[in-house]
Amino acid sequence: MILSFESSCDESAVSLVSGNGEIIGEWVHTQTAKHAEYGGVVPDLAVGEHLENFFPLLDLARNKFSSFEYIDSLAVTCGPGLVGCLGIGISVAKSLSIRWRLPLKEVNHLRGHAFSPFMPLGSIEDLDWSAYLPHLGLLVSGGNTLLFQIDENRNIEVIARTVDDAVGEALDKGAKLLGIPYPGAAELERRGVHGDEKAFDFPRLITDKNDLRFSFSGLKTSLLYTLKKMKQKEVESKFSDLCASYQKAAVDQLVNMSGKTLRNSKFKSFGLSGGVANNQILRKELEGLCLNNETPFLPAAMKHTGDNASMIGYCAVVDQIGLWDNGNQQLSFNPSLKISDLQNNMTEFIQ
Repeated sequence: MILSFESSCDESAVSLVSGNGEIIGEWVHTQTAKHAEYGGVVPDLAVGEHLENFFPLLDLARNKFSSFEYIDSLAVTCGPGLVGCLGIGISVAKSLSIRWRLPLKEVNHLRGHAFSPFMPLGSIEDLDWSAYLPHLGLLVSGGNTLLFQIDENRNIEVIARTVDDAVGEALDKGAKLLGIPYPGAAELERRGVHGDEKAFDFPRLITDKNDLRFSFSGLKTSLLYTLKKMKQKEVESKFSDLCASYQKAAVDQLVNMSGKTLRNSKFKSFGLSGGVANNQILRKELEGLCLNNETPFLPAAMKHTGDNASMIGYCAVVDQIGLWDNGNQQLSFNPSLKISDLQNNMTEFIQ
């Protein structure tokens, strides 16, 4: 059994995952309310919250299972993320690893997201990887927008990435321009449910088949200038239309790029992960895209789209290529780690 930790940003999370990748238990403390009054994540505040909440989470896990005697290894996020936040999770995991004399696997947070769509498929022993690989994945969050492939050997290669804002960042910033407080993306979606998504013609990045990139800064700028041209009463009367149209422009870009790649390649499955994967418009459109292309659609479970320790434990089981171990007794992490980075890209911060 693996005891796993996640602390890359503003979620303190602990999970117990079996050697077959099945979730035994999970505990999360979210800091969203703490950071809302500041309009975004405050790193120093996040570090303090991690310090305060990790051990109570461990107590909850231990109380449920009486003891940790069946744990045979630990796993922890080693990057990317906020430096101080990563340091807290790694310090806790490292301390327990030394105290219990158990191996510690360090997991790339982005690769955890990449493999999370496979978690609902059940035990790894019963999973036929050949039915789903090669796999096309879309990772969408506040910090990342990545289209990538996982090949038959579970190597990950990025196909397209954003050249400016991540889609989650663009949705949050658009919400802020509309006066919706942080975190705004979910409320933007809710306020746009009954709006006309065709009311405003916001830009979609259109590229040729060889130009694989995302860009959302123009979308945000377009909303800014649209609002400047409108009177306050007009904004209020067309608020739901603005929300729906802005969101649709962001979703269209994701779906169009995914569709172009899916149609031109022989992928056996399509996965959706990251915090923005909870957007119901995006899920519905990607599900339709996969149906039209006769490709299995594998969205991560909604409770596992955000930062969580279960995907870290799961990744420690299935992603042997991307793992580090602490055999040299060093604390290693990289706040700027990329999804395709392997061990030789790590920076040893503390010895």
